[in-house]
Amino acid sequence: MSTEVELKLSLPPSALAALKRHPIVRAAVREGRAQALANTYFDTPEMVLSARRIALRTRRQGRRWLQTVKGYRASTGGLSSRPEWEQPYLGAFDFSQVDDDDTRTALEDTADDLTPLFTTDFRRDTRRITPSDGVEVLLMIDQGEIRSGDQVEPICEVELELVHGRAQDLYDLAGALAQSLPLRPEDDSKAERGLRLYRGEVRRPVRASASPVLPEQSPLEAFRLIALACLAQWQRNASAAANDASPEFIHQMRVGLRRLRSAVKLFGPTLPAEWVTHWSGELAAAADELGEARDIDVLHGELLEPILTDESCPDSVRRLAEHVIAARDAARRQVRARLDGPGQGRRMIGVAAEIAALRGNPLDASADITTFARLQLTALRKQSRKRWSKARDGVPEAVHDLRISLKRLRYAIEFFEPLFPPGRVRRFRKTMAVAQEDLGYLNDIEVGNQRLAGWAEGDPELEQGAAFVAGWHGALGRKVRRRILPETGELLEAAPPWGKGR
Repeated sequence: MSTEVELKLSLPPSALAALKRHPIVRAAVREGRAQALANTYFDTPEMVLSARRIALRTRRQGRRWLQTVKGYRASTGGLSSRPEWEQPYLGAFDFSQVDDDDTRTALEDTADDLTPLFTTDFRRDTRRITPSDGVEVLLMIDQGEIRSGDQVEPICEVELELVHGRAQDLYDLAGALAQSLPLRPEDDSKAERGLRLYRGEVRRPVRASASPVLPEQSPLEAFRLIALACLAQWQRNASAAANDASPEFIHQMRVGLRRLRSAVKLFGPTLPAEWVTHWSGELAAAADELGEARDIDVLHGELLEPILTDESCPDSVRRLAEHVIAARDAARRQVRARLDGPGQGRRMIGVAAEIAALRGNPLDASADITTFARLQLTALRKQSRKRWSKARDGVPEAVHDLRISLKRLRYAIEFFEPLFPPGRVRRFRKTMAVAQEDLGYLNDIEVGNQRLAGWAEGDPELEQGAAFVAGWHGALGRKVRRRILPETGELLEAAPPWGKGR
C-alpha cells in the first residue's frame, strides 16, 4: 500500500498555454512524453463500493494495463490523502495485494457483480519540480473527458503529487502558480465526477454544513474545522458557477465567503492580529467581486417578479425590467470572467494553506471552547442590542447595521450550536433567521429603489415604472418594519440559550 498526497487544481482550457509557459513549469524536468491514459471505473449496479468510499479502476497506459484500488479520500482545499494499491492488470481482478482487511473484503464480496460504470480518457503531461532542498513534486496536467453513456464532462486540471516533503509544500507551489494563473482548488475527484454522470445527477448549490465543533476542541482546532467547512462551500459553488452562472451558485459562494470572514473575526482573539486583518480584507474583496450579480438577482427576484406576474403590471415596469435583466446578464458574465481569472483561486489556495499552517499557543491549547463561545456570543448579542436601539425609529442605515449585526450573531450561533442545549439553540436560531430575512427585505427595498431610480433617471416612462415599484413595496415594507423591529427587540431581550447572557 502507498499513500497518495496530492493537491488537485482546476483551470479553464484557455489557460493551458499560459500554464505551460509559466517559469516554474518551463524549468521543471519533463517525465517523458505526454501519455494517453484510458481508464474504466467499476462498481456494482447498486454502487456498493462507492458507498464504502472505495474506487476501483483499470488503466491502459501505452501497452501496460494497471489495476488500482483507492480508499477513502478526505479532501479540503483541494488537498487529499488516501491509501492506494496498484498492480498489473492481467485480464481479471486480483485483490490479494490489498492489505486493508475491510477494503479487501468489500472488493472480494462484490467481485462477481462488478460492472463498468464510466470511463475517463485524457492526456497527461508530467513534470518533476524541486522547488527547494528536500522537496520534490510531480506536476501533472490532464486534459480529456469523463464519459458515462451519452453523458460527457470535460477534464482540464492540474495535480500536484507529493514525492518528498510536506503537504504544505504543495500549497506553496500552488500559491506561486496561482499568482498569475486562474487555478482553483478542486475537491471532486475524477471518480466522484464520473459517478455523478452515471447517476444522472445535476450539480446543486452547496449550502452550509452542520458545525463540526466538539466540546473537547481548543478554539484554534474549532476555528480550523469551521473555516475549512466555509472554504468548501465557497470553493464547491465556485467550481459549479464557472460553468453555470445560476444565481444560487453565486449566492452560496457569497454565503461561504461571509461565513468564513465572520469566523475569522469571531475567533480573532485566538489568531494573529495581522492574519485577521489581512484575510478579513481579502475575503471581503472576494465577496465584492460577486456582489453586483447577487444584488441585481435579488432586485429582479424580490422586487420586480411579484409585480411582473400580476396581470395589471404597467408597461413602464416591464420596460424597466428589461434594463434590469440586461444588467443582470452582464453581471453574471462578469462573475464568469472573474472565475476565469486568478483572483478567486489565489485567495482560496492562500487561505487554505494558511489555515493549515496556523499553530496555537499554550493559552489556546488550555482554553475551554464552550467558555470562549459563550463570551463571544454574549458580546455579539450586546452589539446587536445596541444597534437595535438605534434602529427603532426605522432609519434605513440603522436598520441595515442591525441586519449585519444579527447576521454575524446568527453565524456564530450556528458555529457553536453543538456546544449548547440543541432545542433552545435551534429555536433561537430559527427565530433569528426569520428576523434577518425580514430585515433583509427592508434593505432590498431601500437599495433596489435607489438603483431603479438611477437606471430610470432622464426617461419619464422608466421613472414612472420605478415610482410604481417603490409604491408597490412601500406599503408592505412599512408593515414589515412595524412588526419586525419590536419582535427583534424581544428576541434580543430574551434569555439567550447559551446562558449567562445579560
